[in-house]
Amino acid sequence: MSGPDCGTCSADGVVELAAVVLLVFGVLLAEPLSRALAVARWPARDPVGALLVWQAVGLAGGLSLVGAGIVYGLAPLGPDLPAALHRVLAVQPSAVLWLPFDHILALLAGLALAGWLLAVLAVTASRTLRVRRRHRDLIDVLTTPWPAVPGARVLDHPVPVAYCLPGRRSRLVLSAGALDALDPVQVDAVLAHERAHLCERHDLVVLPFVAWGATAPFVRGMVCAQVAVAALIEMRADDVAAARVAPAELAGALRAVGGAVPAAALSSFSAALDRRLGRIVAHPAPLPMSAKVLVRVTAAALVVVPTAALLLG
Repeated sequence: MSGPDCGTCSADGVVELAAVVLLVFGVLLAEPLSRALAVARWPARDPVGALLVWQAVGLAGGLSLVGAGIVYGLAPLGPDLPAALHRVLAVQPSAVLWLPFDHILALLAGLALAGWLLAVLAVTASRTLRVRRRHRDLIDVLTTPWPAVPGARVLDHPVPVAYCLPGRRSRLVLSAGALDALDPVQVDAVLAHERAHLCERHDLVVLPFVAWGATAPFVRGMVCAQVAVAALIEMRADDVAAARVAPAELAGALRAVGGAVPAAALSSFSAALDRRLGRIVAHPAPLPMSAKVLVRVTAAALVVVPTAALLLG
C-alpha cells in the first residue's frame, strides 16, 4: 500500500493554513478590532468612510468565520476551495462522507454558522418590516398631511418630535409641538436630517449590525459595532443638515426634538445626543483627502483578504 502523495499532503497543508488564517482574521474582526474601531475618534471626521469600514468588517468577519470551517472541512478533497466544491457538487458528492472526523466537524460548524447568520438576519428583517408596517398604519390614522412640505405628516401632539419611517412607502413625521418650538430655518434643518436617513437608506445600513449583535450578544465587539454604526448614521444625517443651516441652528433644533426623550429613563441617549450636538458646534475638520482614500482602500482590503483566502487557499 503506497503512502500519501507528497504533493497532496503539501496542498492539504496550504489549505488548512488558509483556514487557520481565516479563523484568526474573523475572530480579530469580531472582537478586538471592532472594539478598537468603536472607540476611535477619526470616524467622527469621516462618517461615510467609517460606515464603509464597518460594513467591510461585518462582511469580512462573516466570510472569514464561515469560510474557515468550510475550507478546513473540504481541505482533503482538493488543492483549493473551488476545486473541492466542484468535486463535491459536480463529480463525487459522496466524497464528503469519507472525510476525517475533524474535517466533518469543521464543515458542519461552518455551515451551521452560515445558516444561523442568515436565519437571524431574515428574522430580524421580517420583524423590522412587520413593526414598521404597523407603525405606518398608525401614522396614517393619527397624522394629517402637511401641505407646506410634500411627503411630510403632522402629528397633533404638544411634545416636539420629528422622525422618519423608512421603506418603500416611507413617512416623515413632525409633531405640532415641533412646529411650535422650531423656527422655519430649524424646521428645514430637521427635515434635511430625516430626509438624509430616507434617501441614503440608513435603515439598511444598520440592519445587518442589529442582526450581527443578536447573533452573539455575548461578544462585546458585535454589540459595540451596532452602537457605533447607529451613531455614525446620525452623524452623517447631521452633516447633510449642517450643509443647509448654521451649526447653532441645527444643534438647537436637534436639542428641541431630541430632548423629548425622558432623560431619566434613557440617560445613555441623552449622553449620545450631547456628543452629537458638541460635534455639530465644534465642527471638526474632515480627514485629509489622503486619509479618506486610505480609509476606503482599507475597507476594500478587509473584504479582499478573506475572499482571496477562500478562492486561493
